Amino acid sequence: MTNSSHDLAGLRVAPGRLPIRLLVLAVSFALTACGAIGPSWDDSKRTVRTTVRGTRDYINPTPKIDVNRYSWENPNQEKLALLFSPVDAKVTELMRYVTSQDFRPNDAWMNYLMMRFSWIDGVLVADANGDILERRPPVPLKRFSEPLVFESIWRETLVKTVVDYTALGPEVYFGMPNYEGTEFVGLHVVSFDPRVLFTFCPKPEELYIVDPHAHKLWTAGTNVPPEAEALTAITWDKVLLEKSQGTIESGGKQFTWLARYIGRDRFIYATESANATFQDKGLQLIPFFGSSK
Repeated sequence: MTNSSHDLAGLRVAPGRLPIRLLVLAVSFALTACGAIGPSWDDSKRTVRTTVRGTRDYINPTPKIDVNRYSWENPNQEKLALLFSPVDAKVTELMRYVTSQDFRPNDAWMNYLMMRFSWIDGVLVADANGDILERRPPVPLKRFSEPLVFESIWRETLVKTVVDYTALGPEVYFGMPNYEGTEFVGLHVVSFDPRVLFTFCPKPEELYIVDPHAHKLWTAGTNVPPEAEALTAITWDKVLLEKSQGTIESGGKQFTWLARYIGRDRFIYATESANATFQDKGLQLIPFFGSSK
């Protein structure tokens, strides 16, 4: 048998032999297919595991609680906020319900009012002339010490708050005008003893509420320290023209105070400062007031 040769891409190759370059290429392809060159199976597993872990942390992150996010820098404001905020929350809830309608309330509305706010003393509905159309309860525990005058300010939702100082103690009245279309037809008014608010305070003996209009003090007990009683001598009308909170000297002691609405008008929540030497830098809006650092 004679040997013959073949011409492959210009290269003469003897029968039974492959070109060296083709042989090297074939070996390289085989090694690549087996994973000897490029990522191995272990590398692929690690890549998949890392991807799954990253995706899991993104979709279902591990919760973290930063207990230091909300913190008080002012110990005086912290003390006052802890004392008055539960009280203010109850008043605000009542105000929101009373202003929920500007027309004459029906029986269902008044029944729910008395059930939901069991701490109030009553509700009355009057016509445009001031005559009482309905009252719950029909005979109140505290009678008017004198005829009450409710004033309404144009474009104001609530009528002005009235505090009646009776022989049985103070009674706060605030309410909402009633309309039929654009015609004023009367008002509905709720009333409560402001001293009941101290039942919502964690330390009622440390909180004081000042009526800046009548210069009266509301407290949880009868033993009122003279420095707290001196809060009624402050000309709050002038103070409130410039500030709505701060610290003030009274009877030789420092008090931290804040003005808040009870009905239409502002009243003063106050407590003796926790640290009288602390420099007041203004109202810190955390955590009660809804802001953070």
